[in-house]
Amino acid sequence: MPSYERLDDLLDPVSTVLLTVECQQGVVGPDSALPELAREARSSGALRNVARLVAAAHETGVQVIHAVAERRPDGRGASRNARLFRAAERLPVQQLSGSTAVRVAPPIEVAEEDFVVRRLHGLSPVHGTGVDALLRNLGCRTLVVTGVSANVAVPNAVFDAVNLGYTAVVPSDAVAGVPAEYTRAMLRNTLALVATVATTDEVIGGLGRAHARRRAGLRPA
Repeated sequence: MPSYERLDDLLDPVSTVLLTVECQQGVVGPDSALPELAREARSSGALRNVARLVAAAHETGVQVIHAVAERRPDGRGASRNARLFRAAERLPVQQLSGSTAVRVAPPIEVAEEDFVVRRLHGLSPVHGTGVDALLRNLGCRTLVVTGVSANVAVPNAVFDAVNLGYTAVVPSDAVAGVPAEYTRAMLRNTLALVATVATTDEVIGGLGRAHARRRAGLRPA
């Protein structure tokens, strides 16, 4: 568990960005292409916690980026060099551009100032998607990573962020994967080695305190 002082320093609203990963209706919604993952994201409270974090980011002036995975109806540009991609082509629900499946899922609210970044290929929400350029232009130093799945996309986002020089924060109860035990193992044995792992309540508290300090004219330590 990080100290409040350390977490508050990391979560300066001027240099923090919140990233939601594949929190789209075709992945975590009622008509998901991956029903087991969708059930876990909802029953664990992870999706609800992502929504809470997004709301807190909006309240404190933290930029939000929603990373969405989709494909063209003709499949052009999509990756096919792994079992995961080939299996996705056969799923009954397709993440087609412009469809309901690629809309950010409730209860997450997308504000006008949010960015929605869509990718047609690969496993990472960060690498090769334009997210890095956005983060640099926004003056980001800390990236808070949330969403699904703890199996693939979330670790990819964290590793890419760290390799690119950002500090990663992962709210442990705002990410989900299958089975649930794997998520806990990934957080404990891998992500905790490269990111600051905290709870949603701790991150929201840190954002609130850092925002209050900014409003009082006090800069982070």
